[in-house]
Amino acid sequence: MSKRQLLPWLVSLALPALHAQYAAPPSGYTVTESNSMMGAPSTATIYRNGSKAVVDREIPSRTPGGKATHMHTLYDLDTHQQHDWDPSSTSLACGASNFSGDWGDPFASSAELHAQLAAAHPTDAGTDTVNGMAAKVAEAVIPQGKARIWLDPKYGLILKFEFAAAGGAPQTMIEVKQVSFRTPPDSLFVMPATCKSAGPPPPTEAELIAADTGGNAADFAIAMHGPGSANTCTVLLRVVRAVTMAPIASGFQVAIDTKIDADHPAHYTIGLSDSGRATFTGGGLHEVTGQLQNGVLRIENPPEHFEVDMAFGTAGSSSATIYRQCYGPQTVLLYVVKNPAKLSDGADWLYVKSGKYAGAAGGR
Repeated sequence: MSKRQLLPWLVSLALPALHAQYAAPPSGYTVTESNSMMGAPSTATIYRNGSKAVVDREIPSRTPGGKATHMHTLYDLDTHQQHDWDPSSTSLACGASNFSGDWGDPFASSAELHAQLAAAHPTDAGTDTVNGMAAKVAEAVIPQGKARIWLDPKYGLILKFEFAAAGGAPQTMIEVKQVSFRTPPDSLFVMPATCKSAGPPPPTEAELIAADTGGNAADFAIAMHGPGSANTCTVLLRVVRAVTMAPIASGFQVAIDTKIDADHPAHYTIGLSDSGRATFTGGGLHEVTGQLQNGVLRIENPPEHFEVDMAFGTAGSSSATIYRQCYGPQTVLLYVVKNPAKLSDGADWLYVKSGKYAGAAGGR
C-alpha cells in the first residue's frame, strides 16, 4: 500500500494519549529509522544540532541485487539552504539548493500525524517496547485492514507503524531503530571541500515570489502547498501578468473540479480543437469560464483541495491541485503568468495573504 493510499484512512485513527501535552521536541538528537511508506524500505539517520540538521539516507538499488547508494544532506534551518553529496564519492562536487517545509524532521512529521488523528478514536493497546524503547500502543480496524502505532510517551515520536491488509500479514511501514537525545558534534555539520566549490544555490522561494509579483513575498503564499486550512472562505480567482500584476480578463478558459477523490485519483485531459478551443475531461472537471465576472471567478466555499485547469488556446495549458487557504472571508487566488502568449515560460499559483492585491479589486 502506498503512502497516498494510506493517508485517507489515517484520519480515522486516534488515541486518547494523542491529546496529551507532549514535551517540546529536543533541539539536539539522532534518530535512525526505516521507512517503507513509498515502496521499498529505505533507511535514514537524522541528526539535529540547533539550526543545523543532517539526513543521511540509504537509497535501495532499483536493480535486483544492486548496491544501495548513500546521500548526505546538510540543512541550514535558518537560511533554508541545503547541500547534498555522496559521502562515498571524492570526485563530484555536491549540489546546492533551497528548501521549504518538511526537511525530514521525525518529530515534526509525528506532530503532523497527531493533528490528523485528533478527531478519531482507536483502541488503546497498552504498552510495549520498540528496539528497547518504551512505547504506548494503539490499534484500529479500518476497511482496508488493521493498523497499529507505537508512540514515545515523552515526545510523541512515532516509533513504529504497522499495517495489515484484510487477510494479509502485518507490514512494518515505519520503525525507529535507534534514538539518542545527545546533541551530535559540530564536526558532523561541516560541508566537505567539494561542497565549497558547488557555487551559490538558486534563488529562494521568497525571492522567486518577489520577482514574479514585484512586491513583498510575505504578502503571498504558494497555493499548491498543503494541507488546506481548516476554516472556509470564498476564493476569488484572478489571472494577472507577472511583475506588472496587470489583470488578464480574457483569452483563456478555466475549469475546476471541487470533488477530488483521493482514493480514486482522476485522469484529467485538456483537448484542443483546430480553432484553439479547449475541452476539459476527467473526474468532476467542468468548465466555468462563463462564470467569470470582470475577469474574476468566484469559488464559494471550496473544499480542502480542488483541481483548477487553465487553457490559453494555442499558447498552452496547465493543471494544478490547489489547497484551500483562507486569510479572510474572501481570499484572492492569483494565477501569475509570465507570458500569456507562451505559457511554457512559467506561471505561479499564489494566494494573497495581505497587501494591495488582497481585496476583490486586486489592486486595480
